[in-house]
Amino acid sequence: MEETEDSKTNRKCISKARSYRGSTNPHQYQYQYQYQYQYQHQHQLLQHSFNSGFCYHNQYQTYPALLPLPPPILLQLPATSHLPQNQISRSKTHLQKTSWKQKKPPRATSSETQVPVSRVSQGSTMVMESKFSVPEGLQPLTSLSIRGEAEREAVATTLHEVLAARRPDSGGLHGQVISLVANHFLVQFNSSQQIYHYDVEIFPHPSKEIAQMIKRKLVEDNSVVLSGALPAFDGRRNLYSPVKFQNDNLEFFVSLPIPTTKSLLLPLGETNDKPEKHQQLKLFRINIKLASKLDGRELLSYLSKEGEGWAPLPQDYLHALDVVLQDSSAEKCIRVGRSLYSSSMGGIEDIGGGAVGLKGFFQSLRPTQQGLALNVDFSVTAFHESIGIIPYLQKRLEFLRDLSQRKTRGLVGEEKKEVEKALKNIRVFVCHRETDQRYQVYSLTEEATENLCFKDRDGKNLRVVEYFKEHYNHDIQFRNLPCLQISRSKPCYLPMELCVICKGQKFLGKLSDDQTARLLRMGCRRPRERKAIIDKVMRGPLGPTSGDHGREFKLHISREMTQLNGRVLQPPKLKLGDGGHVRDLIPSRQDRQWNLLDSHVFEGTRVKNWVLISFGGTPDQRSNIPRFMNQLSHRCEQLGIFLNKNTVVSPQFEPLQVLNSVSLLESKLKKIHRAASNNLQLLMCIMERKHKGYADLKRIAETNIGVVSQCCLYSNLGKLGSQFLANLALKINAKVGGCTVALYNSLPSQIPRLFRHDEPAIFMGADVTHPHPLDDFSPSVAAVVGSMNWPAANKYVSRMRSQTHRQEIILDLGAMVGELLDDFYQELTMLPKSIIFFRDGVSETQFYKVLQEELQAIRTACTRFLDYKPAITFVVVQKRHHTRLFPNKMGSSSTEAQFFNENIPPGTVVDTVIIHPREFDFYLCSHSGMKGTSRPAHYHVLWDENLFTSDELQKLVHNLCYTFVRCTKPVSLVPPAYYAHLAAYRGRLYLERSDSAAFSRSGATVSRGAPPKAVPLPKLSENVKKLMFYC
Repeated sequence: MEETEDSKTNRKCISKARSYRGSTNPHQYQYQYQYQYQYQHQHQLLQHSFNSGFCYHNQYQTYPALLPLPPPILLQLPATSHLPQNQISRSKTHLQKTSWKQKKPPRATSSETQVPVSRVSQGSTMVMESKFSVPEGLQPLTSLSIRGEAEREAVATTLHEVLAARRPDSGGLHGQVISLVANHFLVQFNSSQQIYHYDVEIFPHPSKEIAQMIKRKLVEDNSVVLSGALPAFDGRRNLYSPVKFQNDNLEFFVSLPIPTTKSLLLPLGETNDKPEKHQQLKLFRINIKLASKLDGRELLSYLSKEGEGWAPLPQDYLHALDVVLQDSSAEKCIRVGRSLYSSSMGGIEDIGGGAVGLKGFFQSLRPTQQGLALNVDFSVTAFHESIGIIPYLQKRLEFLRDLSQRKTRGLVGEEKKEVEKALKNIRVFVCHRETDQRYQVYSLTEEATENLCFKDRDGKNLRVVEYFKEHYNHDIQFRNLPCLQISRSKPCYLPMELCVICKGQKFLGKLSDDQTARLLRMGCRRPRERKAIIDKVMRGPLGPTSGDHGREFKLHISREMTQLNGRVLQPPKLKLGDGGHVRDLIPSRQDRQWNLLDSHVFEGTRVKNWVLISFGGTPDQRSNIPRFMNQLSHRCEQLGIFLNKNTVVSPQFEPLQVLNSVSLLESKLKKIHRAASNNLQLLMCIMERKHKGYADLKRIAETNIGVVSQCCLYSNLGKLGSQFLANLALKINAKVGGCTVALYNSLPSQIPRLFRHDEPAIFMGADVTHPHPLDDFSPSVAAVVGSMNWPAANKYVSRMRSQTHRQEIILDLGAMVGELLDDFYQELTMLPKSIIFFRDGVSETQFYKVLQEELQAIRTACTRFLDYKPAITFVVVQKRHHTRLFPNKMGSSSTEAQFFNENIPPGTVVDTVIIHPREFDFYLCSHSGMKGTSRPAHYHVLWDENLFTSDELQKLVHNLCYTFVRCTKPVSLVPPAYYAHLAAYRGRLYLERSDSAAFSRSGATVSRGAPPKAVPLPKLSENVKKLMFYC
């Protein structure tokens, strides 16, 4: 038996008291995150350091978040929310359970639900220095007990400004220590080095590529005026110099030979259509004006552990250094955000559909515990192939594959919409005349080229076809195709066959499954290979150390990855169903997977009433249906799940075309539902292939009919392996109300200081999904999930809402959280004592705004209930980052034995060296990387009223990763965040067909207006509302 942690409760609780040292002159960029409190301890608290038992002073300064944010705004939280009772008091004497345990949760009156707003002006008495006022109804507490034998005393604490959650200790201690390296490269800078920021204007406005050429020519020809400097340029408007120019305002004229194009007069429908390159001198006027002077001492102070008080991250200086380190690479690569791509890093790979894959690298400066570090990673992305529009459309769209052989064909109905969607916003150049101009495609013309006319300067009507014949001696071949409209406001037409796609354009459309698979194969590199690529970048001619800019700005960049120690957390003991031979287990394999060959799921369900419907398929494929039903039922029985061997209605076989008609599909499903006496638990759907009607089927089943569905493809029914059937059974079981596994030692026994069996906690996850980049109209979809059982905490109910296009803040969060709390109360007849909220999909620049608005929304939701003030912990979860961890000294026998398949082992946690200098964050790789290089999840705590220690929070997150319902292995993301992502995707499916309608409505216009009001999602049926239908 695994030792529980109940026996450890006699150990003294490790805690840290925090105090805030107010600043008399707040910085203009100061932003506030978390309430700071002052504790006056009557007993010395034992503190742990990472390496020894060093005792820290109980004094902490306040520190900023990772990036600078807007001016000060106080979080408008309820004045009745008092932290001590939520954060420290855990004894029964302070719980008002009598007011919680009722048939219905007690509601606050309308006056009580209004959250007080306190606006603090400069010099206001609300900004507390030496005297503190206590909110009404809160009496100072002189002694607060903590569970277990350890006790600590604290005096009254008070509400103060909101700042980022501080790291509670010097890092966790649990787990086996392992030696790692991270793709962070230490950057040493001279803090006395001033950087002069100049604003640059270039007329006429050039592309980034031409702008870099202008800057290079400017520096070569004007060394004296520029004081001999080698400035760095971002290709837009920002120029940075290590020395001041001779004048603050400068004007230059630069004449450059600009490449132009001329047609080779090849057959324009062929794919080998390549323009001939010419050069033409072009004059540019450049105005340079001093914008600001940047100082490095602020960055040094921010990174220093000895700094007093609060200071923001000097983003301007950091951005300047980022531009400096990118400058030389940008002259040789295609820059996309913070990534740079070049064909010299492995060539260009055709991924089909008019797209090519290009390899490159990502780089970004980050403040870390070790100082300033450059994060460098291998990167792959898709670009539009630089070919003629005609061959591009042949590759991109299936229905135009034979376009070059059918030059008289036109576009009808949906075809034109698809072509416009494929070409919208792409930049092109023309090959019928010499020019360096580039044009952006806004739309297609309503008329075909044959019928298009325009007025010349004399007001005379000219046909487009005749104009190109007279002026360029070119006969338009594809006369029945529309022209490209290249102006927002006035008619400006270009025949498709005369246009070529400009190189270096990132592919912004939605990649097909095949394109995605090819791109993933390009980027999939085992750890050893990925590390070698990064090391080569750092030492090669394209990397950040390749130019002279680093030396010019007194920067020294290490070429060695950062060495550090990680810890491998032990897997938790798991609890399985009582009906199996194996009822508990500890995953002992290196990849931490387990199987259910001799065991049952923790909670199996009974599915008596279900039906099967088939869409398409050959006669041979359909003949496999009875065998599939029998084997699936048998596999479910082996797993402790009952699935009736017979469906309530005989299997229904429909042609695939039924999925093309929403009304027909709905009538078929309703007919089946009526035949089953309106009492269905499961709808099993077998499809011939992936089809867009899948979205309609899900929406109809879950909103109109009220039944969960499970879909699979005929291609998977050919070989009915045990693993495939088991995966299907686990998903079915989860959707109809069961669960796969639970923790053997419940959370209260594992973390007794924070959790109790009679004081439930709720785990929530939230995410927002946005439409693809070229969609300017479709709404974003937000989802929130919440655990509904305690202490197992492995069943999650969801809420979904559509909201304004590309709105990252969850606008209706308060209502969704309130509904989940209602559901929680109905299940447990009490409200949760703690809310642990995991927020996915937030970038570092959005931390402040998300916390400010969403934490307030959660608080507001809680005020719906009488005297309800739970302790809240708000954690941002990030997967889209570029930090990678590698085994140190790969190749040694001891290391090979410790690391499975070259990747770091599941359970690896890092909370030193490469993390934030002061804030509470850590990297956790909870899963086993089977392909490529493992990417750890980054957890950043923005708000913590539960006062987690590093070990407690890391253990909680790691153990929860073993409870995901769809598989028998730990997942890479904490399940609440994972489920929220799945629920948001399901909400996106509900809108998928309306997306195309929205595009068609906008197709006739060339201007990009404000996004329309979000169309509400259809209401979920009550039958599925409390089930995990989104799994």
